[in-house]
Amino acid sequence: MSVFALVDCNNFYASCEKLFRPDLRHAPLIVLSNNDGCVVARSKEAKALGIKMGVPVHKIKAQIQQHGIQVFSSNYALYGDISHRVMQTLESLAPAVEVYSIDEAFLDLTGVANAVGLTEFGLHVRATVQQHVGMTVCVGIAPSKTLAKLANHAAKQYPATRGVVDLTDPARQKKLLSLMPVSEVWGVGRKLSERLNALGITTALQLAEQNPKDIRRRFSVVLERTVRELNGESCLPLEDITPTKQQILCSRSFGQRVTHYSDMHAAINSYVARAAEKLRHEQQHCQRLSVYIRTGLFNPNDPRYSNSASLRLDYPTDDTRVLLHAAGRLLQGIWKEGYRYAKAGITLSDFYDRGVTQPDLFIQPNSNPRSARLMHTLDCINQHQRGRVFFASQGTGNAWAMNRNYLSPSYTTHWQALPKVTSKKSSNQKRPFEI
Repeated sequence: MSVFALVDCNNFYASCEKLFRPDLRHAPLIVLSNNDGCVVARSKEAKALGIKMGVPVHKIKAQIQQHGIQVFSSNYALYGDISHRVMQTLESLAPAVEVYSIDEAFLDLTGVANAVGLTEFGLHVRATVQQHVGMTVCVGIAPSKTLAKLANHAAKQYPATRGVVDLTDPARQKKLLSLMPVSEVWGVGRKLSERLNALGITTALQLAEQNPKDIRRRFSVVLERTVRELNGESCLPLEDITPTKQQILCSRSFGQRVTHYSDMHAAINSYVARAAEKLRHEQQHCQRLSVYIRTGLFNPNDPRYSNSASLRLDYPTDDTRVLLHAAGRLLQGIWKEGYRYAKAGITLSDFYDRGVTQPDLFIQPNSNPRSARLMHTLDCINQHQRGRVFFASQGTGNAWAMNRNYLSPSYTTHWQALPKVTSKKSSNQKRPFEI
């Protein structure tokens, strides 16, 4: 029998912010979205105060000040590095690991029960991640991924479980499924949940008791697979090799409105450079590039405008220089003066493996071995934090950059931000929240 474990970090973004701030260990804390707009993460203390996910921060200003809620801008460099450390720890504990998201991973525990109890193993995983990284995780164990998801949810919901729930026993499966609303089942969204409720299917157990073939006929093969998984039949194997991305999107809302072409051009080129770096990390080449720009949506005094353009390159490439040149041509075609732009972005798509492409009979290939070496050197310098090399067309100013007024230091990715241990009260405390 297959056995899976889902390991999920608790309140991941908020926990990362508290990791190097022991003075905030029991403080309510929230993390904001791009441009410090909405709440995207909450500590358990902030949840207890009734702070809702996605609420605009200006609407909870009074609560923030009343309860002393700590406010942070999203620090993606910190979160990504802590996630990498957690996943490395998990890979040292299990024979196979599928990284499902930045804070979740499935482990293959098939055969582990022959050597150690599954609950005992789950507690060992929790203790090891806590010791090596400082993050608290919960572990759900079951014969299918969908059941492992529900087991993980129960591990978070019920403190008596000590953060580990083993659902390999069919009797325990039925008991938990009877307590779980059908909306908590992995893959059952709000609309699908409403349709199931209309048929009298309100709990996960009631869904598990349905005839799979009837569910497939009335809904889809995906929901049929979910029903089988709820009954302990593994239909979703572990993906130990991350699937290749189908496209790479890089977009941002501006910290302040962009009205000059030079600023927009620098922003677009910065997005292209970042996307090209991700493309090379995927070991792919792309043949299609898209650029879009738009004004704000909520200010009635600003005229609205949005536009996008795409082009297909003669040959797939991962050379940032080629993509920058193409992006400049696209931006020139859609730019209009007289507007206050709020957001822009680029998309790379139509991917090919390196060296795998259909040549054009009438176009001379522009392959250059120096290009690959140059891009490799560029990535090595930038990824090893030995400095930052960028193209002049990305500009040296950042008038268009996101607002990140409550950004914490990149404790683990920049030498200058390494935590300092001192007997005196740190002078680098967060300033009071202001709007």
